[in-house]
Amino acid sequence: MSVFAAIDCGTNSIRLLVSRVEQDGSLTELNRDNIVVRLGQGVDATGRFADEALARVDAALEVYADRMVSLGAVDVVMGATSATRDASNREEFFEMTRRHLGRVRSGAQAEVISGEREAELSFAGAVIDLPPQDGHTLVFDT
Repeated sequence: MSVFAAIDCGTNSIRLLVSRVEQDGSLTELNRDNIVVRLGQGVDATGRFADEALARVDAALEVYADRMVSLGAVDVVMGATSATRDASNREEFFEMTRRHLGRVRSGAQAEVISGEREAELSFAGAVIDLPPQDGHTLVFDT
């Protein structure tokens, strides 16, 4: 049985999910966490990440890396969204993710996802546990 982790880094918060794949292929959630980091602080006005925002993400990723290692994660994926698409100094962010995620899997780093892919993943995550529906399902992401 292997343990995997996923991190979602948005404009305001960074989320961690760690799950174990059981022998029958089902997943057992081992950890779920959310830390408000406000990565997007000032990006619209300045076009870059604020130093204090990067420091908050660095601290959150350190906590998450410790947790993933302690839970025995063998791999990690990290998606970064809107703020990371727009920041001129995003390489600092990627270096930080390589340092922390590399503790779980060598070479791992955040991946910037498109707005369309972000919407697809948000929708899938919101409805995955719902029973089958007749008709339409509406999901809001605020």
